[in-house]
Amino acid sequence: MITGLFWAFSGIAILAALLCITRKSPVASALWLVVTLFALAGDYVLLDAQFIAVLQVLVYAGAIMVLFLFVIMLLNLGRSGTRTDIKGWMGRVLAAALGTALVLELLPLRDLGPPEQIRIPAGTLATLAETKGAVGMIAEPLFKAYLVPFEITSLLLLAAVIGAVVLAKRKL
Repeated sequence: MITGLFWAFSGIAILAALLCITRKSPVASALWLVVTLFALAGDYVLLDAQFIAVLQVLVYAGAIMVLFLFVIMLLNLGRSGTRTDIKGWMGRVLAAALGTALVLELLPLRDLGPPEQIRIPAGTLATLAETKGAVGMIAEPLFKAYLVPFEITSLLLLAAVIGAVVLAKRKL
């Protein structure tokens, strides 16, 4: 039953991701991305990672997607149907070739398992969850070992919003 639900959520995530990248409307693409994020949250729940699932819904599907939609709508102010994408069969062939190349590049990695240093001995996560709690297990490495990448990500998001506002102001 759980395996079937996992594959169902995974299938929904893959289908929604494909719909996200094939839609012409940026708003429709963003909404399909929300569906993808919710399906991934369902997978996290089935993998017994409820805290990550809640973060997925609150942070990504909630806050980040509101930010994306705000930027998309801000950038489309004052434009009436102008499109800059590649049209015709040549663009589709080029996109299909690039997508195929990316997938073929990843195929050799499918047989590789996780490295030995990443494998966690049985019972380690349960012990950590009892001593630190689920939030402590994630918060400690996030704010100690990964603090700089965490802050760089927030700066990149801030730069994206500022850039969108500057571009939108220039068009008005």
